[in-house]
Amino acid sequence: MRIDLTPDFPDYELLDSGDFEKLERFGPYVTRRPEPQAVWRRSLSEEEWRHRADASFLRDARSDERGQWRLKQGVPSRWSVAYRYGDMSLSMRLGLTSFKHVGIFPEQAANWNFIYDECRALRSRGIAPRVLNLFAYTGGATLAARAAGAEVTHVDSVKQVVTWARENMEASGTDGIRWIVEDALKFVNREVRRGNRYNGIILDPPAYGRGADGEKWVLGENIGEMLDRCAALLQPHDAFLVLNLYSMGLSSMIARTAVHQAFGVPADEGLGELYFEDGFAKRLPLGTYYRFTR
Repeated sequence: MRIDLTPDFPDYELLDSGDFEKLERFGPYVTRRPEPQAVWRRSLSEEEWRHRADASFLRDARSDERGQWRLKQGVPSRWSVAYRYGDMSLSMRLGLTSFKHVGIFPEQAANWNFIYDECRALRSRGIAPRVLNLFAYTGGATLAARAAGAEVTHVDSVKQVVTWARENMEASGTDGIRWIVEDALKFVNREVRRGNRYNGIILDPPAYGRGADGEKWVLGENIGEMLDRCAALLQPHDAFLVLNLYSMGLSSMIARTAVHQAFGVPADEGLGELYFEDGFAKRLPLGTYYRFTR
């Protein structure tokens, strides 16, 4: 079933979007940064954007990806936001990186809710869920699964990002997560050889990336192999999968077809876009998702 999702996230607000930028509130502070999918015109004036933004990302003229942040006086380079759902209470530390990211993808909260609910449902049936989070970044999905009582393995190839995720775990008042700094594909290949199985697998792959030892990841070249390996790791019953795609041009239908080929056709599935609506009713798509339960 196709459903476009936007989470209820009080500590986040998309204020305006357009002209390939977005103006966002994270907790008490407002950021301004590039957004390639905001192809329409902004609703607020340039003067209003400058007045509202506490931190603005300035792209380096020599790079399409890197840049630096300009902060107003007194604005910190780090702060935290809170997210609550059911009995889950998360604290996520934000940081202004040279790649325009801030350490959180707030649209993913829609998936955090799903992960939390699925892990709770498994436990209600007497199953102790084991969850694998690949390309796990700063750990929002990891924390959601752990908050629901799952045994969680968190895999990312960047040591500093895994350290950041540990900080979020501690700030959220939880513990017991297994941390792995390694190339995701290398890790799942080893898990298949070991015969390990999981009740939940979360995949949030980038378009391009490098493993801990310099391994090259290209989404279009490697996603098929990754899905095949994950199919061997996922339990045949009492299990779920979450796949996110951020690359422009990759639709949820592409994700669905690729997953069906690797896993077969599940009994229950959902797909669509993750989005936020700005203060002027413009809907900004921020990635596609596909997920199933079986």
